[in-house]
Amino acid sequence: MRSLGSLFCALTVVVVVWFDVTTSYRLGVGRADCTGPPVEIGFMGYGEFSQRGQGIHLRQYARAFIFEDENRARVVFVSADAGMMGHAVKRDVLNLLKARYGEMYRFENVVLSGSHSHSVPSGFLMSYLYDIASLGFVPQNFDALVEGITLAIVRAHEGMREGRVFLSETTINEANINRSPSAYENNPQWERDQYRDYTDKKLVQLRLVDEAGHLFGAINWFAVHPTSMNKTNRYVSSDNVGYASVLLELDRNGERVPGRGEFVGSFASTNLGDASPNIMGPKCEKTGLPCDMLTSSCPAGAGSCIASGPGKDMFESTKIIGTRLYDAAIKLLKANGGREVKGPIKFAHQFIDMTEMKVPYVNPATGKSETVHGCYPAMGYSFGAGTTDGPGAFDFRQATLTDSSFWNTARDILAEPTPEDKKCQAPKPILIASGRAKFSYEVQPKVVPTQILLVGDVAIAAVPAEFTTMSGRRLRAAIRETSIEAANQEITVVVAGLSNMYTSYVATPEEYAIQRYEGASTLYGPHTLTIYLEQFRKLMRSIARGESLAPGPMPPFEDDKQITLSTGVVFDGHPFGWYFGDCKLQPKEAPYHRGDTVRVMFIAGNPRNNLMHERSYFTVERLKPEYEETNSLEHHHNRDEWEVIATDANWETKFKWHRRSTLFAYSDIELEWEIPDQIDPGTYRIQHFGYWRYILGGIYPYNGTTRNFVVE
Repeated sequence: MRSLGSLFCALTVVVVVWFDVTTSYRLGVGRADCTGPPVEIGFMGYGEFSQRGQGIHLRQYARAFIFEDENRARVVFVSADAGMMGHAVKRDVLNLLKARYGEMYRFENVVLSGSHSHSVPSGFLMSYLYDIASLGFVPQNFDALVEGITLAIVRAHEGMREGRVFLSETTINEANINRSPSAYENNPQWERDQYRDYTDKKLVQLRLVDEAGHLFGAINWFAVHPTSMNKTNRYVSSDNVGYASVLLELDRNGERVPGRGEFVGSFASTNLGDASPNIMGPKCEKTGLPCDMLTSSCPAGAGSCIASGPGKDMFESTKIIGTRLYDAAIKLLKANGGREVKGPIKFAHQFIDMTEMKVPYVNPATGKSETVHGCYPAMGYSFGAGTTDGPGAFDFRQATLTDSSFWNTARDILAEPTPEDKKCQAPKPILIASGRAKFSYEVQPKVVPTQILLVGDVAIAAVPAEFTTMSGRRLRAAIRETSIEAANQEITVVVAGLSNMYTSYVATPEEYAIQRYEGASTLYGPHTLTIYLEQFRKLMRSIARGESLAPGPMPPFEDDKQITLSTGVVFDGHPFGWYFGDCKLQPKEAPYHRGDTVRVMFIAGNPRNNLMHERSYFTVERLKPEYEETNSLEHHHNRDEWEVIATDANWETKFKWHRRSTLFAYSDIELEWEIPDQIDPGTYRIQHFGYWRYILGGIYPYNGTTRNFVVE
């Protein structure tokens, strides 16, 4: 028998080997514009076919973070302002990086995570059900994401420097609620008693500083859906978490315009599956009375059950929630607290076929161990009901445990589930048997990626879905416990949601039994989470023991099978007597004041002719003070005389595209600038930049400028 002293020495050796070998890192951060086509393309998230882009409120950005230890082991984490992430996007990003850097960046050591905004273009996932809102695959949006993410990683790579990493945590109490409390309450009482809240209120932050102590990057994880912007929104928007990132970067970089400056700060997705920002809770649309908690339904004539945010409208709610996230993060950054992260970089990755996975499970009802397995993907009836953030159509209700002959008949025309499917998915009544569909390409994935990045004693668990609050808690506990069992090491675990691929939701088996929206959208049956828990334990053990894993089955290549029904731009026209860039609506001649909104309109080409990455469809410019002339609104034509103080990426700006004639392809762009309280008095102008497509071929640039106007 070993003595306590010898055991302590052995444990000490393990600690030294794992953590104290590396005390510093080489770090890199990068940011790039990845905004998709801002008009005519459907948004992914609410599944609302009418929700198609008409302009921009907030641009989309990809933010990359690279960590390398003293042994040159390297990992990359990217958070992109995208609805989610697709396998083909990651594959093509890696191919571009391979052409530049060889085998440095691979599936195993790169994580791409989507922020999950519901107000950004879709059509990039190459799964039929997920691309249906955009009428199929949208190559322009796919390319925008691939190129933007790649550029962000390249910038991070080229800017690598010696530095240190710190971990901090804080609590935010008024930024999320659980939108499926009846499902959450079906989890065991003993488990719920371990936690104070129905959602995770903790913000976890990794802070990157250089050798001189200069802060240049931060990743923040907080569990909240970016659904402050509701399904009536038609502007491209990164929503509450995107706005928080903009605020953080503007603050640290001392800039007025987003996308500029050295500091890169992201708010990345985590186990947000049932965490809603609409903290005022669900109410019946027409009466204002509470909805039924189990089914999220309202009496006849009372309208839909819809949850609302803390503001008077979706824009104010987005601003309030985003500001609360920013306030918490900036306090952590300015405090310079937390603990230093030390230890080598490690990682593990494996593809698994969820339909073939078999894992042990202890049945809580009997206490006996049994073997459970994954099912062919399927969506339940409650999926059709939507959520309180965005209710669905027809007569579907959440928590539906019975099917109907009418919807089953409609379902079976597309794909009929087998008796084995029905048994496997029970108690879910199957509305869409996506795993059995005989379509030209996958309706929903079967092979999924699983991955852990270990930066010192911080594990980033990259999951290809939206984990609910309790699912995320169980996953963090499983990985942490496995680390202790396999290497006697205590680690901090972060769940990085919507990473590398999208496969809808993951609810606990107990939540699944209630069949709220999240359970109905858990693809691979009641033991989807059980499979993930076992798989991530396997990944953690392989890291702790230094073992390599087989790569697993690669998801199918289906690029050549994609259907694209969204048409491109054929040509642009302009009314007789006008030309592209002509200002159709000028600013008013009377002075503006802080809080006023300046509205102008230009004859325009289709914004899809050029996505203006790293640029802008319009700029708000102030005449520099040295060129000001008292009471003069004369035009100044020298570009150097003007300072850009806002673009289409700023919160206070919006642009809306109007199709005036389909036959003649006339269109206008309406630009708005809400004058901030911090703005300096002076002379201003607005410039619009665009491209028009000639009917006989070719795309040509144009620009237009308003007359000068005064802000007092």
